[in-house]
Amino acid sequence: MAADSAEFRRTCAKFATGIAVLTAVDATGAPLGMTVNSFTSVSLDPPLVLVCIERQAGILAALESGGYFGVSVLNETQKHLSVQFARKGDRFDGVAWITGRTGVPLLRDAIATFEAKIVKKIAAGDHYIVIGEALHLSAAEGRPLIFFDSRYQTLG
Repeated sequence: MAADSAEFRRTCAKFATGIAVLTAVDATGAPLGMTVNSFTSVSLDPPLVLVCIERQAGILAALESGGYFGVSVLNETQKHLSVQFARKGDRFDGVAWITGRTGVPLLRDAIATFEAKIVKKIAAGDHYIVIGEALHLSAAEGRPLIFFDSRYQTLG
């Protein structure tokens, strides 16, 4: 028998994760984004990353049509971006960003960015696992924004 979903959520909250913003562009070239904490590396050779996305997420159609995604790993001063990209509406309103080499938006001042080409999408429960080959990367100094025990945290 499967675990209770509320208990599962409480237990998963005990695993500290970084916070990132997943980005893509829609068919008109408009930027789309959403906050994610289910982002991880998969393989070094080839360099693969994955992100888990709810089946109802609006960004899925853009990912499927565009074939690329961006991930901006937030620094400890960017909690407001995590909140903004988790809400409905124009999530890019007032946000400083650049266009990556693949055309995806990347957030300024992120401590790391990834641009990836989608290589596989796997249905898994109420989510899709999207695997991408990392094409372009950047890393900067800084401290990460962390989510632990259902709260934003910073390194102590």
